[in-house]
Amino acid sequence: MTDLETRAAPPGARAALRRAAPALLGYAAVRALGLLALALWSAARDKSAYTLLTARWDALWYTRVAELGYGYEVRLPNGDVHSNLAFFPLLPWLERLLAAVTPLSYADAGFVVALLASLAAAWGIFAVADHVYGRRVGVCAAVLWAVLPVGIVQSMAYSESLFTALAAWSLYAVLTGRWVTAGALACLAGLTRPVGLAVVAAVWAAAIAAFVRDRGTSGVAGRRALGMLLAPLGAAAYVLWVGHRTGKGPLGYLDVQAGWRNGFDGGYAFARFVTDKFTSLPSALAGVGLIVGVGLVVWLYVVCVRQRQPLPLLVYAGVVTALALCASSYFGSKPRLLMPAFPLLLPLALALARLRTPRSALVLGTVAAACATYGAFWLNGSGPP
Repeated sequence: MTDLETRAAPPGARAALRRAAPALLGYAAVRALGLLALALWSAARDKSAYTLLTARWDALWYTRVAELGYGYEVRLPNGDVHSNLAFFPLLPWLERLLAAVTPLSYADAGFVVALLASLAAAWGIFAVADHVYGRRVGVCAAVLWAVLPVGIVQSMAYSESLFTALAAWSLYAVLTGRWVTAGALACLAGLTRPVGLAVVAAVWAAAIAAFVRDRGTSGVAGRRALGMLLAPLGAAAYVLWVGHRTGKGPLGYLDVQAGWRNGFDGGYAFARFVTDKFTSLPSALAGVGLIVGVGLVVWLYVVCVRQRQPLPLLVYAGVVTALALCASSYFGSKPRLLMPAFPLLLPLALALARLRTPRSALVLGTVAAACATYGAFWLNGSGPP
């Protein structure tokens, strides 16, 4: 891997924005198509597309935290306890802040944060891919992230877009040797989702590798150490606070997650779920689809390794993928949980970048139309949650 301290200095903000403009315009066009498809489909079913984006599933939990704080829980007939302590605080904090300084409701604020964060995430993905492979690959990577089958989640009042933005820019800061910025952004990512641990792991892995090479000056080494110190503070602070709040110590957050039947079992529950699909012919087809999907994800990661992506990208994508596939959470959420693992898209972006522009535009346009249709169908049906 190229020494991170010897990379060229990143361009200024205005020049960087001009360079990223094609990626951002392409991303915005795809997301606008997805929202249009959702609006038309929802209208045909006499539903509110805006309600689907801002006031269902996890979005309701986030706005409740923003409005009333922590302490709300739902006890289900089977004994499970769904506590809002399971939801990390950065998105509700931003919703509360925006609602306080504007006429927006908490739900409206969540939608605005998601839209702005999704653009920031697309820019961050472009910046990482551009830095590693060049501008053309960066544009393809940003648009590929937009055309994911569950890309509509990027426009929901959920935390995926905010987390991906923080993760992407933290990784970019690592790649450009800005360790304090990388650590601060990793800290914020750790306040956004439990998978913030993946960003922390990436920062630490890159920093340790740099210490082993020992090519930096004492000043660089000090900034690198400070970045390592900052990176885990967000996640650690919230987990410890939850443990104190519940009276169950450092592992209290795991008890909160257990109330939602979330946990890490090495993929056993997911494997059993897939196996159970082969009890009848119709569900067996779904089982085959799940196996193919998991195989594709694993194959993409192997390709990332073979293409020698920078260490922080490999560590980040590997941890996100492992946590998503090996968790015992609601299985319909697996695609959404994998969405922040954007380095997995870089091999596809490389392949697209090798095509002539009209052909790559045709491929991306066709996939965008298909995914916009699927997103509208999905959100009007089973949805994320």
